[in-house]
Amino acid sequence: MAQRGLLAAGVKITSTQFDTALQLRAGVRAYLQCEPLERRRNQDAARLLNTAMRLFPLVVEAGDDGSMALRGSRRDALARLSHVVAELHDGSLTGTLDRLKTCAAEECRRVFFDRSKPATRRWCMSTLCGNRAKTRTYRERHREAG
Repeated sequence: MAQRGLLAAGVKITSTQFDTALQLRAGVRAYLQCEPLERRRNQDAARLLNTAMRLFPLVVEAGDDGSMALRGSRRDALARLSHVVAELHDGSLTGTLDRLKTCAAEECRRVFFDRSKPATRRWCMSTLCGNRAKTRTYRERHREAG
């Protein structure tokens, strides 16, 4: 969390807070593992994400420039994780949430932002994860033929 700017330097979290952070991560991952169209239908993934996000309530704050923004209401060591929840909300409004995906490679499963024009990428890196998957498929196909 500290490496990603989600935990202030030197701040320690309790085991309960750690479990809360892991619950949010699990909820986000379960949701993002679904294809964008499936996310709207997968009640289990939505339920898991909703349960985790309830631990990070948001409030609307007016900015000095007249804008409105969602801000986390937590004031503990996990307060910065509320930014993740706010970004998910903002992404759902702008359509960018559909471009957040989980790498299809079982050994990777990283979350990535699909910048391709048709938004159809399957792997975080086609040169690494995609190449591995394609090579594996090629070898299996030739093993069965031989």
